[in-house]
Amino acid sequence: MTDRINELIAEVEAFSSRAAAEIEEFRIRTLGKKGTVTNLMEEFKTVAPEMKRALGQRLNELKTKAQQKINDLKASAEAAGPRSESIGDATRPGAGSAEPVGSRHPISLVRNEIVAIFDRMGYTVADGPEIEDDHHVFTALNFAPEHPARDMQDTFFIEKNPDVLLRTHTSSIQVRVMEGGKPPIRVICPGRVFRNEAISYRAHCIFHQIEGLYIDEGVSFADLKQTLLHFAREMFGEDSKIRLRPSYFPFTEPSAEMDVSCNLCGGKGCPVCKGTGWLEIMGCGMVDPNVLENCGIDSKKYTGFAFGMGVERIAMLKFGVGDLRLDFENDVRFLKQFASES
Repeated sequence: MTDRINELIAEVEAFSSRAAAEIEEFRIRTLGKKGTVTNLMEEFKTVAPEMKRALGQRLNELKTKAQQKINDLKASAEAAGPRSESIGDATRPGAGSAEPVGSRHPISLVRNEIVAIFDRMGYTVADGPEIEDDHHVFTALNFAPEHPARDMQDTFFIEKNPDVLLRTHTSSIQVRVMEGGKPPIRVICPGRVFRNEAISYRAHCIFHQIEGLYIDEGVSFADLKQTLLHFAREMFGEDSKIRLRPSYFPFTEPSAEMDVSCNLCGGKGCPVCKGTGWLEIMGCGMVDPNVLENCGIDSKKYTGFAFGMGVERIAMLKFGVGDLRLDFENDVRFLKQFASES
């Protein structure tokens, strides 16, 4: 019996496998109800009393080694995953048709391209909350409580708390940047904004903006104009033209609207550009000194410019999309057109 125990211990120590089925077969053969260790336990009952102590120790050693070997092999097999034999050659293409590859949404494509253009000009990306307070959306940006400019943007206020609202522009991010840092500041602020507007082919109650802010000593309107011209040519091509029209925003002075030549109609006039050959894509201007002071920046030392554009409007020009409602309908037929752009 001693020889048989020694042989089984050697067999246990030599056994190795990473296949779950083989490990289980070994367990049943060794420790199962009809396994070799169980049979030896039955035979042990007939051993002479003077031999039981030594044989009992060896038998317990065999049982312990077998159980430990099984536990170790199971853990190793689980860590290694399925055997290569069970899945075939992992380097070969899978059977059947490949899963269809998706594409980025046109809004994401345009956003990424705009960010890349300004990144090359030294701008960094800043972010902020979509649910904001009145201070960051209006008050710090020169909107007095009774200021008529507040009526320019129909705001979604959070019920029972008029100080909390869905941001109507990403200018709130600019306020947070100015409050938290010191010039020079050069950031762009992409994000989703909300306004209570009628939905049409040119407008939506949810849309995306990218706003820019540059503050330093000696910044002028000429710097703003050249920056926006460079952006338009990078985005729409070297032949793109821009024009700046006087406008009004509470947080910039002087202020302007920027139009870019409509590449949907080649400047001839279409429903999207309302027959003018131009499409308004952003507002811009020099940061009002009051805004600088509200954010803790010395307006006598620093000047700056700001601009903001709608990503959907840029996408209309970039991809020739005539109806921006398509951006929100998740129509696979529409989205598939942008697979090559991803």
